[in-house]
Amino acid sequence: MLYSLFVGRDIDWATRRAAQLRRKIEHHNYQYHVLNDPEIGDQEYDRLFRELVALEEEYPELASLDSPSRRVGAEPQERFHKVKHHAPMLSLANAFDDEELRAFNKRITHLLNREEVDFVAELKIDGVAVALTYEEGVLTRGATRGNGQVGEDITTNLKTIRGIPLKLREVEARPPVMEVRGEVYLPVSAFDRINQERTATGESPFANPRNATAGALRQLDSRITASRPLAFFAYSVGYLEGMKLETQLQVLKRLKDWGIPVNAHYHHQQTIDGVIDFCLHWQGERESLDYQIDGIVVKVNRLDYQDQLGVVSRDPRWAVSYKFPSELATTRLVEIGLNVGRSGVLNPYAVLEPVQVGGVTIRTATLHNEDDIRRKDIREGDLVVVKRAGDVIPQVVGAVREKRTGKEKEFRYPKKCPVCRKAVRRRAGEAMAYCTNRHCPAQELEALKHFVSQGAMDIRGLGPQTLEKLLELNRIKDASGLYQLTRKDLAQLPNFKDKSIENLLASLEQSKSQPFERLLFALGIHHVGERIAGLIVDHFGDIDSLTRASEEDLASIEGIGPEIAGSAYAYLNERVNQLLIQRLRTAGLQVSRGKKEATGNQNLEKKTFVITGKLPIWTRPQAAEFIKQNGGKVISSISSKTDFVVVGESPGSKIKKARALKVQEISEEELKKLVN
Repeated sequence: MLYSLFVGRDIDWATRRAAQLRRKIEHHNYQYHVLNDPEIGDQEYDRLFRELVALEEEYPELASLDSPSRRVGAEPQERFHKVKHHAPMLSLANAFDDEELRAFNKRITHLLNREEVDFVAELKIDGVAVALTYEEGVLTRGATRGNGQVGEDITTNLKTIRGIPLKLREVEARPPVMEVRGEVYLPVSAFDRINQERTATGESPFANPRNATAGALRQLDSRITASRPLAFFAYSVGYLEGMKLETQLQVLKRLKDWGIPVNAHYHHQQTIDGVIDFCLHWQGERESLDYQIDGIVVKVNRLDYQDQLGVVSRDPRWAVSYKFPSELATTRLVEIGLNVGRSGVLNPYAVLEPVQVGGVTIRTATLHNEDDIRRKDIREGDLVVVKRAGDVIPQVVGAVREKRTGKEKEFRYPKKCPVCRKAVRRRAGEAMAYCTNRHCPAQELEALKHFVSQGAMDIRGLGPQTLEKLLELNRIKDASGLYQLTRKDLAQLPNFKDKSIENLLASLEQSKSQPFERLLFALGIHHVGERIAGLIVDHFGDIDSLTRASEEDLASIEGIGPEIAGSAYAYLNERVNQLLIQRLRTAGLQVSRGKKEATGNQNLEKKTFVITGKLPIWTRPQAAEFIKQNGGKVISSISSKTDFVVVGESPGSKIKKARALKVQEISEEELKKLVN
């Protein structure tokens, strides 16, 4: 027994021994996970680890936040708290072939006004993105990506992963605070072993390593997370305080110096041709790895260039994800079904005989619309080719026509909704058919599912079956009814006990504090996603100003076109929607933007700007952000009410209209002077 080692020892000895064990374990973690050069075997490592755990159990006062013993897990949590990232975790635009990579390179060199730019190409690990915060070298927080702005605090679970250092190595320079971005994954060999064990015990096997990873990280009991051999690779620093790095290569080297695992297969490329060769090499070699990759991430190497290029929507201009071609499989199409969406759209889908595609069992696949089915000549009973688009969404590529027997059946869109049996209509010029019944149960259910979803109001405990039961019992008719639910109503639901009821009521109450843009997105207005909802709220500020707005007012917002403006205007001017918004307001939901903390001096307050042409230093989104930070408003079209037009190179037709309306023209430099 390890406890026998402590007999007759005092606290001074225990303190020295614990510190010695921690140093040894941290050293061997670094050798194994970062340098990939282990010095001892698993048995010896486990002996050191068990001794430290036993020592800290005997002398609890020796335990510390950065002790390796934290990796065994802790008592179950109630739920995960929301945390805001130090900087947004951005998504990436995709490229699917060498032509799109060359187009990416052309955009970069044009925007930077350079003939060539060097890149860093890195393997895109198919795992779960997380953000790790280190303060004074100690891991203090770990969070999921969430919606990019706000994630869930899963620190306790992440501490169980041996590859994530609880304390950074003390090298020449270490920042006081930094946020590291990376990917948690499950090695393929471990995934296969776990599935064999689950099958042997009668449990269902995991579909793929990524699903198993995501499930492990979201366990409320971190001891379950600790039981899975998860691993970690870092790929960037999202926030760095008190230090300045110059290139992505330097970022990766520093991460490794600090003891954070970095995938060894990154490569510095001087040309886009070198990037393409690297992508094609790993496209053929990905099966040789003990972890799944679904592409290559290509980044501009210089960080000052990254800052100049900026971000479009949620995608950085300075990076792109090269996606490997989808894997294909052949299976039988059993039937074509129809889902009714929240806007009444009838979405066709294929019910398939189960087939493995890229390590995932596929049972259904998208068919887009009626024209797509006709064009591909897909019939029920066909042998069809299936692929995973971008390695994610299953699609039916087409039918294997030479294998037809004559028993296959052509699909016809119904004239009545498959759910409510009301008329189906397809408008001229549109690809989709619609159920015309606003009160169709399927539409009501889909609208509620969207309203409570994580990206919208984020109401936990209201899954599809619960919502369906509430509609069936006539306890709710729309989203506003959720806020009228009582304990008595919820007690009628299957499997809803006191704890479940309390949690749901608390979640409903908490959702009332969600910002106005989340509510606007949750309403499910056609074409109004999270980004568009944010633009609208930034422009109008509150629901009263928004409902008074004309279609032209909506279309004047930078980033909103006529189709989106028309859709939003139509929704906001329907009486049934106005009544819903009023009921939600009465229930206490946020219908105005909270006061934003001023980041500038607000000298541009009540001034409207249009930006046109290529600016000498800033990108147009950067200039727009500068104007907003200092109290101004940026619009997309010039009118007599526009105060200034910021003019860069090749301004186009907007400048003619500005001059005709005698709107004052200013340069980027003059814009800065306006603020100062």
